[in-house]
Amino acid sequence: MGLPTAATTAGSLIGGWQLARRTGNRPLGGVVLAAGGVLAGREWARRTSPAVTAALVATYVGAFGLSHPLARRIGAWPSVLAVSALTAAASYALADRRAPR
Repeated sequence: MGLPTAATTAGSLIGGWQLARRTGNRPLGGVVLAAGGVLAGREWARRTSPAVTAALVATYVGAFGLSHPLARRIGAWPSVLAVSALTAAASYALADRRAPR
């Protein structure tokens, strides 16, 4: 069993945001976000097809982008939790629950 990508994506979105928020260093939060994306992406590539991997990468990056305008409407914590749940659900459904190729 490989790395659980649902936990990796949700954890890196939440952890990156919290690190950036608490330190005031947005690039440091971006490092956490990028590291989570690379780890999850490697697992997605190993477990799924190139098309599914691309869709999951787009979901992860899109969730990060969506969190910003969503935060203005519903607040930062609800926004980050919502996009983290979305990416975790997609990761689980498309990669984690399947047996590795």
